[in-house]
Amino acid sequence: MSIKRIFEIIGPGFVTGAADDDPSGIGTYSQTGAQFGFSQLWLALFSFPFMLIVQEMCGRIGLVTGKGLSRLIKKNYHPGLLYFLLLLLTVANIVNIAADLGAMAESATLLMGFPHWVWLCLTTLFCILLQIFVPYKKYSNILKYLALSLLAYIATAFILKLDWFQILKATFLPSFSLQKDYLMNIVAILGTTISPYLFFWQTSEEVETLVDEGKIKDMCAGTPNPKQVDVGKMRIDTTAGMFFSQVVMFFIIVTAGATLHAHKITHIDSAAQAAKALEPIAGHFAELLFALGIIGTGLLCIPTLAGSLAYAISEERGWHLGLYKKAGEAKAFYALIAGSILLGFCINFMGIPPFKMLYYTAILNGLCAPPLMVLILLISNNEQIMGEHKNKRLSTWVGWLITVLMTIAAIALLLTLGKT
Repeated sequence: MSIKRIFEIIGPGFVTGAADDDPSGIGTYSQTGAQFGFSQLWLALFSFPFMLIVQEMCGRIGLVTGKGLSRLIKKNYHPGLLYFLLLLLTVANIVNIAADLGAMAESATLLMGFPHWVWLCLTTLFCILLQIFVPYKKYSNILKYLALSLLAYIATAFILKLDWFQILKATFLPSFSLQKDYLMNIVAILGTTISPYLFFWQTSEEVETLVDEGKIKDMCAGTPNPKQVDVGKMRIDTTAGMFFSQVVMFFIIVTAGATLHAHKITHIDSAAQAAKALEPIAGHFAELLFALGIIGTGLLCIPTLAGSLAYAISEERGWHLGLYKKAGEAKAFYALIAGSILLGFCINFMGIPPFKMLYYTAILNGLCAPPLMVLILLISNNEQIMGEHKNKRLSTWVGWLITVLMTIAAIALLLTLGKT
């Protein structure tokens, strides 16, 4: 099968999965490998079914209803809850954009020189122009190709001489510790892997796809014909995306564990620092691949972060929205995209350490995810909304299980914050 044919099959689910491995996530996974070696590799396997179930629900909601999450929550539940979630989402996404822009600029400086602020300006401008001026069909294809930048992390691992027996043992025979740092890193990985912005993004992107395929006229137009809804294709697409995401997470932890942890480098402040630390251990080529991956994933993820926020707010306000529209047809929607990226740009000049930004983002995501997941479960189990495509029993059980786990993670984050 040709690459062109593969790219015709994959869609929002694959892009969503790839966007999960943003520079912030890469930093978290690098820190995991550096601090704990291979001992938390089992999390890649453990978290896969959870993120798959949640994202499949989001994709199915968008595909079946022709509406985004904000619109459905506002119509069916208390609007005050939606406003609270949107507030947390706004702050978390903007801080995440700031951390990703900073990581991209650091990586570009590492590879090509020039001051950090020059690359910060260029990447900010490019991300804004990409979403505003590139037509949706071309834009969605660009995101698919950018997802391939994640292959750099798989390639980096295979440059190294790896002890596959220890790697597979750590993957399939989980080790566990009650030490605070070990537990809090699990919380950080769950918060990075199962993030609220991905819920809004995939739901709305499925609706964008319906418009692009002519199944509905507009993102505000209503429900598509049930006979035209291909839930099976969406599930394959989403499964491929989530699997790809977790494979990349696995190899980043492997790379950091086999190099940084093995050489007693146990603390990483950013993804760019991880790339730089690799050079004396694994060689310049490994550093190059790692840094290029950060830039590629940043270009993929920042539009996702800004776009998910614009979808969420525009749906709540009833504004014209959609990347298929020209900027003049959805002014407020595109203003939100540009504004959130610019705010992220400005935060980089406030002197906040990158890892602190990631920590604050994890806290906000941890607070936002559980109530949002409850609403996703209620919507996807509502026969009046979903019809014959409502949740099966297994999806419901697994969905509630991960919601409980994420709630525990949020409480753990708050307790830790109270002690610091």
